[in-house]
Amino acid sequence: MSTARLTEITYYPVKGCAGATLTEATLTSTGVPHDRTYAIADEKGELRWQWGDPRMALISPESSDGEVTLRAPGRDPVRADSPDVHAWLTEFLGVPSTLVRTPEGNAGRLHVVSRASLDALNRRLAARGAAPLPMNRFRPNLVVDGWDAPHTEDRAARLAVAGTELAFTEETIRCAITMVDQRTGRRAGPEPLRTLADYRRADADGGLAFGAYFQVRRPGRIAVGDEVAVRPEPS
Repeated sequence: MSTARLTEITYYPVKGCAGATLTEATLTSTGVPHDRTYAIADEKGELRWQWGDPRMALISPESSDGEVTLRAPGRDPVRADSPDVHAWLTEFLGVPSTLVRTPEGNAGRLHVVSRASLDALNRRLAARGAAPLPMNRFRPNLVVDGWDAPHTEDRAARLAVAGTELAFTEETIRCAITMVDQRTGRRAGPEPLRTLADYRRADADGGLAFGAYFQVRRPGRIAVGDEVAVRPEPS
């Protein structure tokens, strides 16, 4: 088996909005710092999500020293802690919206997807005449390249990245958000769910698995280019 490497690190300061990429990060027990610190709620306090409001994909939050700034096409940037942020979101999304903080430690896990898994999916898409999909459709925190077999992340009890250790918790069950084009902020189904339904049903309820969630068992610093090693579950 070839050496696997960490090729992407992404965090999502506002749940459901665009991600911000990093070249290195210090993992804590709750994952990547500032990941999903905020969310967007409607007038009833229910959280908005991309399938219902696909333009959320065009909102690009960035966090610097814990201060989050939102950017979007045609709009001046706005700070998350400013009194103007709610009107900013409402005007951009076209529906009443409020920025809210998520409970501390809400993320608590890392979403890992391998390049081999995406390549296998894209081969199936090509076979049916569909366009390939980019990795951002699946909104991972960590992308691993170099595994020979697709979906190695599903079968890895533990992963060692630099000095950190991650423990598998569950497969990622996919939803309609994967059918939103992250570049245009528009619904663009039926892929990938149509093709994933051919070979990635995870349970009797029909859930479609792609990627996996891991908990941070040993915190530490990681960087793009670090080796990713599969470790067995301790006996």
